[in-house]
Amino acid sequence: MQNNNVKPVVKRVVLAYSGGLDTSIIIPWLKENYNCEVIAYCSDLGQGDELSGLQERAKLSGADKVYVEDVREEFLTDYVFPMIQSGAIYERKYLLGTAIARPLIAKKMVEIAEKEGADALAHGCTGKGNDQVRFEFTFKAFNPTLKVIAPWRIWDIRSREDAIKYAEDRKIPLTVSKEKIYSHDKNIWHLSSEGGELENPWNEPSDKVHSLTVDPEKAPDTPETIEISFKSGVPVKLNGKETDPVTLLQELNKLGGKHGIGRVDMVENRFVGMKSRGVYETPGGTILYTAHRELECLVLDFDTMHHKDALAPKYAELIYDGLWFAPLREAIDAFVKETQKNVTGDVRLKLYKGGCTVLGRKSPYSLYHEEFATFGKEDVYNQKDAEGFINLYGLSIKVRSLMEMSKERDLTGYRAPNYSKFKRD
Repeated sequence: MQNNNVKPVVKRVVLAYSGGLDTSIIIPWLKENYNCEVIAYCSDLGQGDELSGLQERAKLSGADKVYVEDVREEFLTDYVFPMIQSGAIYERKYLLGTAIARPLIAKKMVEIAEKEGADALAHGCTGKGNDQVRFEFTFKAFNPTLKVIAPWRIWDIRSREDAIKYAEDRKIPLTVSKEKIYSHDKNIWHLSSEGGELENPWNEPSDKVHSLTVDPEKAPDTPETIEISFKSGVPVKLNGKETDPVTLLQELNKLGGKHGIGRVDMVENRFVGMKSRGVYETPGGTILYTAHRELECLVLDFDTMHHKDALAPKYAELIYDGLWFAPLREAIDAFVKETQKNVTGDVRLKLYKGGCTVLGRKSPYSLYHEEFATFGKEDVYNQKDAEGFINLYGLSIKVRSLMEMSKERDLTGYRAPNYSKFKRD
């Protein structure tokens, strides 16, 4: 077992680099404490302006090499879309925007480490959060022989002020202030916000928290109708126009943001055992979840849909807990993939002041047929058949009631009707 008080010998380390305060000071800290080369790696997941000048900042912080890799399409195709297909939502609200990104970043870090001959991996996750688990579970899945360095679990820096002073002492350029406001995580799927007034769950988020969505009260007074087309559970068209995954989600983010769709404010249970309060914005994702779910209602049979619904919370937990590359997630995925074969069709939605309302849906694989559902025809369904069905499936209820009336058993649990007029043979 490794002694955590003894630093391992490291020659070259790949660091998950975001360009923020923490990872900027981790670069010189690694070089000072391990006398090693540092390769900064950043996945472009759709952070936008946050990536501007990132390579230069990493170099100025002391990085020996910098990778910035555009993985947006892979992120959506191999991670986000399967998550949508599964129906995974963590604790009724969270569409897992941060959690679903971590396994991809960590996997790419291992690839870079093997390419560059690195013997260690490092991240800037705190010892209190979920991300440390997500990164390190993935490291173990792909190359457990690589050493892992988590500075926040071992260094003497304990506050934002400490981190800024550390950077200033080493003349590392920063674009942050000593005033802590919010901690953000952004990608093409979502934006999360923590900290500041959000640390008190009684406080309402200020106007400064949200940046992807407008206040629903200030959204346009005129609704907007859109149409999304799916093929085997994958969104492929917006308003009849076929487009690639990245462009599709970018357009949906604009539409959803314009109408104030996709805001979530929740107190959640972290994997490490404590609760945290987060504010999330997932405009395009909320629209896709709504549309996909509605199409499934049209094409999935009773048993398959209900069983799939039962598995969705577990799938969400696996993502949240960092177990994307685990056998159980892969096994559930095999089931989900089978269910998606007929999830093809179109869904029409209305976007209006924070709401995403389904207006219509159609599919060549629809299990709904008007002539079967109508009360006026009995070609497929004979209403007389219902009597036998009710007698069979209601037998246990009937037996319980008869037992109570016979007073052979004292069955309680509900207020029984008056059976005084019941005539026994």
